[in-house]
Amino acid sequence: MKLPVIKQLTQFIEDNDEDYIVETIETLENLTEVPSLKDEELDVIGELISNMYGAIEVNKMMKEGQTKKEALNAFMQRVMGSIDKN
Repeated sequence: MKLPVIKQLTQFIEDNDEDYIVETIETLENLTEVPSLKDEELDVIGELISNMYGAIEVNKMMKEGQTKKEALNAFMQRVMGSIDKN
């Protein structure tokens, strides 16, 4: 996950609508079913999907009252915490 990408996607959600991101995730998930995709291509699609889910989560925290900065920091702390536990 990349914080600048999540931040950009969060701004996109604010400017437009979360539904665009949800539909894009569904499209990308559908693409992962293509049997001829290489592992590297699947990794890129997976990274994009992860960043989009991250932006949705940040947006949810903002709706619950956190500032964008607080939500981004809290989300990344959670991500880093889950990585440290593995």
